[in-house]
Amino acid sequence: MQRNDGIIATGGSNVVGNAVASGRNARAEVRDSGLTQHGGQQPSTEDLGALLSRLIDELGRSEHPDRADLIEAAEDARDEATSEKPRRGTLKLFAKGLVDAVPGFTALASLAATIEEAVRGL
Repeated sequence: MQRNDGIIATGGSNVVGNAVASGRNARAEVRDSGLTQHGGQQPSTEDLGALLSRLIDELGRSEHPDRADLIEAAEDARDEATSEKPRRGTLKLFAKGLVDAVPGFTALASLAATIEEAVRGL
């Protein structure tokens, strides 16, 4: 999902990834998460590394008050994710902290949720 401007209410309810639709015959769809999942395969560490690189770029362009600290943490997480034996606990803590740090920045929050999803899939 590139952007989420709120809940779409058209019928029923449906939740897919980080998209929510509510109302009769509702449909939720997530597009272009940046993950290369095929046939139910788990995201790779390369996928996660690429997402973290995107995050670093986006943070660099953002006005987030803690962007320098977040960039440093994202760089550390990228190094961890692409290491020979990534420590999932370390990455989970990073992902949780990231989601908590970006609630007011919709695009970053969406990317943060995608990163958290990738970490859970490792």
